[in-house]
Amino acid sequence: MKQTTNSILMIRPVAFRMNEQTAVNNYYQKVLDDLLPATVNIKAQQEFDTFVEKLRAVGVDVTVVDDTLNPDTPDSIFPNNWVSLHQNGDVALYPMFAVNRRQERREEILDLLEDKGFKMENIVDYTSAEEDGFFLEGTGSLVLDRANEKAYCALSPRADEELFIEFCEDFDYAPVLFEAFHTVNGERKLIYHTNVMMCLGETFAVICADSIDDKKERKMVLDTLKKDNKEIILITEEQVNNFAGNMLEVRGADDKRYIVMSAAAHQSLKPKQVEQLEKHATILSSSLDTIEACGGGSARCMMAEVFLTKS
Repeated sequence: MKQTTNSILMIRPVAFRMNEQTAVNNYYQKVLDDLLPATVNIKAQQEFDTFVEKLRAVGVDVTVVDDTLNPDTPDSIFPNNWVSLHQNGDVALYPMFAVNRRQERREEILDLLEDKGFKMENIVDYTSAEEDGFFLEGTGSLVLDRANEKAYCALSPRADEELFIEFCEDFDYAPVLFEAFHTVNGERKLIYHTNVMMCLGETFAVICADSIDDKKERKMVLDTLKKDNKEIILITEEQVNNFAGNMLEVRGADDKRYIVMSAAAHQSLKPKQVEQLEKHATILSSSLDTIEACGGGSARCMMAEVFLTKS
């Protein structure tokens, strides 16, 4: 199976703001007191549009869908949490922690992809788990090594172990399970999404190993990556705070590989880390300051990969 794709789905925000329902366990979110909500949304739209332009300029096929004002979905800019679109035609729909995020799942978005020629064979729907208070937020909770058929998951209030195992059984992935932490006001708290502290490319892995407090778990994760011949690029917790773990490798024109990240993530990297990454692909970065501050997510969260084949 392919690890990277040329096709990306992105949702352009219309009422982006800090989502109070997700802030309870996403400690990366901040209130921008000096900005009116309308200003926050305009800034987010500008960042979004520039980002899309940069992706398209290098030949990435970006499908942009405009969000709607009703229902109120302040986090719709992060579609990778509610859907994943797989090479065999399977589409997975995921249970979301925040009630106001569940309405991001819109059938017409899938219809639009079908209109573009993408083939969908089967919907795998995990969303009923919401009723029982269990969640698994797509490729936020899951970092997939598609080529080696392994799924990495840092357990959290948004990543339930049983649901994760169910996903792995349904999609034939071997589970790699651990807990990842960061320091919040002097306390170690679970990181809400795996894709904040790690990214997997075709030939490399970016990971904050220090966030895996249990030494046995840390060794198990690093050994698994090494066994699959990934060059491991270690990042610090401070770099995680700048979203350096929230990267995604994509393919542009002529199958050229790009590692996509925010400007803040790029700026936080040391020259040696940049050198390591650039051995594998070209870095493409864009300023996402407003989106990162209010949304507590970054470049990877904004891109839902489309691995579906075209008819």
